[in-house]
Amino acid sequence: METTKHKAAPALNEILDLEKQVWMALVDGNANADRALLSADFLGVYPSGFANRDDHVGQFADAPTMAEFDLSDERLRVLTPDIVLLSYRADYLRPGAAARETMLISSLWERTNDVWINTFSQDTPVQKT
Repeated sequence: METTKHKAAPALNEILDLEKQVWMALVDGNANADRALLSADFLGVYPSGFANRDDHVGQFADAPTMAEFDLSDERLRVLTPDIVLLSYRADYLRPGAAARETMLISSLWERTNDVWINTFSQDTPVQKT
Protein backbone atom coordinates (compact mmCIF):
# COMPACT_ATOMS: atom_id res chain seq x y z
CA MET A 1 0.00 0.00 0.00
CA GLU A 2 1.42 3.37 -1.03
CA THR A 3 0.90 6.35 1.20
CA THR A 4 0.86 9.93 0.03
CA LYS A 5 2.81 12.38 2.11
CA HIS A 6 0.72 15.49 2.67
CA LYS A 7 2.57 18.75 2.88
CA ALA A 8 1.91 20.89 5.90
CA ALA A 9 0.54 24.37 5.47
CA PRO A 10 3.23 27.03 5.81
CA ALA A 11 3.70 29.15 8.90
CA LEU A 12 2.96 32.87 8.76
CA ASN A 13 6.67 33.72 9.05
CA GLU A 14 7.56 31.56 6.03
CA ILE A 15 5.18 33.45 3.74
CA LEU A 16 5.95 36.80 5.35
CA ASP A 17 9.64 36.25 4.60
CA LEU A 18 8.77 35.72 0.92
CA GLU A 19 6.64 38.87 0.89
CA LYS A 20 9.53 40.84 2.40
CA GLN A 21 11.74 39.59 -0.44
CA VAL A 22 9.34 41.27 -2.89
CA TRP A 23 9.57 44.51 -0.88
CA MET A 24 13.38 44.26 -0.70
CA ALA A 25 13.47 43.91 -4.50
CA LEU A 26 11.57 47.23 -4.67
CA VAL A 27 14.05 48.86 -2.27
CA ASP A 28 17.11 47.39 -4.01
CA GLY A 29 15.80 47.99 -7.54
CA ASN A 30 16.34 44.27 -8.23
CA ALA A 31 14.06 43.41 -11.15
CA ASN A 32 15.41 39.86 -11.43
CA ALA A 33 14.57 39.06 -7.79
CA ASP A 34 11.09 40.54 -8.29
CA ARG A 35 10.46 38.52 -11.46
CA ALA A 36 11.59 35.30 -9.76
CA LEU A 37 9.03 35.72 -6.97
CA LEU A 38 6.04 36.39 -9.26
CA SER A 39 4.18 33.86 -11.39
CA ALA A 40 4.16 34.26 -15.17
CA ASP A 41 0.40 34.92 -14.95
CA PHE A 42 0.67 37.27 -11.93
CA LEU A 43 -2.22 39.71 -11.48
CA GLY A 44 -1.89 42.88 -9.46
CA VAL A 45 -4.95 44.95 -8.57
CA TYR A 46 -3.80 48.43 -7.66
CA PRO A 47 -5.29 51.92 -7.32
CA SER A 48 -3.73 52.62 -10.74
CA GLY A 49 -5.42 49.58 -12.34
CA PHE A 50 -4.57 46.00 -13.25
CA ALA A 51 -0.95 44.90 -13.69
CA ASN A 52 0.78 41.75 -14.91
CA ARG A 53 4.25 40.49 -13.99
CA ASP A 54 5.95 42.57 -16.68
CA ASP A 55 4.18 45.69 -15.38
CA HIS A 56 5.29 44.93 -11.81
CA VAL A 57 8.88 44.25 -12.84
CA GLY A 58 8.81 47.27 -15.19
CA GLN A 59 8.71 49.58 -12.17
CA PHE A 60 12.47 49.12 -11.95
CA ALA A 61 13.23 50.62 -15.35
CA ASP A 62 14.72 53.79 -13.87
CA ALA A 63 15.39 53.24 -10.17
CA PRO A 64 14.16 51.55 -6.99
CA THR A 65 10.53 52.35 -6.21
CA MET A 66 10.75 52.13 -2.40
CA ALA A 67 13.15 53.72 0.08
CA GLU A 68 11.94 51.87 3.18
CA PHE A 69 9.00 49.84 4.46
CA ASP A 70 7.44 48.35 7.57
CA LEU A 71 4.93 45.50 7.48
CA SER A 72 2.52 44.92 10.37
CA ASP A 73 -0.81 43.41 11.39
CA GLU A 74 -0.05 40.30 9.33
CA ARG A 75 -2.70 37.60 8.85
CA LEU A 76 -2.44 34.31 6.99
CA ARG A 77 -5.46 32.46 5.62
CA VAL A 78 -4.67 28.91 4.59
CA LEU A 79 -6.93 28.02 1.65
CA THR A 80 -5.15 24.72 1.02
CA PRO A 81 -1.71 23.53 2.21
CA ASP A 82 -0.37 24.87 -1.13
CA ILE A 83 -2.39 28.09 -1.48
CA VAL A 84 -2.37 30.84 1.14
CA LEU A 85 -3.50 34.44 1.38
CA LEU A 86 -1.29 36.86 3.28
CA SER A 87 -2.88 40.16 4.31
CA TYR A 88 -1.07 42.97 6.10
CA ARG A 89 -0.51 46.68 6.55
CA ALA A 90 2.42 48.28 4.72
CA ASP A 91 3.79 51.66 5.77
CA TYR A 92 6.37 52.79 3.25
CA LEU A 93 8.37 55.72 1.93
CA ARG A 94 9.00 56.24 -1.76
CA PRO A 95 12.41 57.61 -2.81
CA GLY A 96 12.39 61.41 -2.53
CA ALA A 97 9.00 61.53 -0.78
CA ALA A 98 8.54 63.57 2.38
CA ALA A 99 5.78 61.46 3.92
CA ARG A 100 5.06 57.78 4.34
CA GLU A 101 2.09 56.14 2.64
CA THR A 102 0.00 53.24 3.93
CA MET A 103 -1.67 50.37 2.08
CA LEU A 104 -3.53 47.28 3.15
CA ILE A 105 -2.27 44.46 0.97
CA SER A 106 -3.41 40.93 0.23
CA SER A 107 -1.05 38.56 -1.59
CA LEU A 108 -1.91 35.08 -2.82
CA TRP A 109 1.00 32.63 -2.68
CA GLU A 110 0.89 29.20 -4.33
CA ARG A 111 3.33 26.31 -3.89
CA THR A 112 4.23 24.31 -6.99
CA ASN A 113 7.06 21.75 -7.00
CA ASP A 114 8.05 22.91 -3.49
CA VAL A 115 8.48 26.53 -4.64
CA TRP A 116 6.26 29.35 -3.37
CA ILE A 117 5.31 31.95 -5.98
CA ASN A 118 3.18 35.10 -5.71
CA THR A 119 0.24 34.84 -8.13
CA PHE A 120 -1.97 37.74 -7.05
CA SER A 121 -1.73 40.96 -5.06
CA GLN A 122 -4.23 43.68 -4.25
CA ASP A 123 -3.28 47.00 -2.67
CA THR A 124 -5.85 49.20 -0.93
CA PRO A 125 -4.79 52.70 0.14
CA VAL A 126 -5.61 53.59 3.74
CA GLN A 127 -7.59 56.81 3.91
CA LYS A 128 -6.02 59.58 5.90
CA THR A 129 -8.27 60.74 8.73
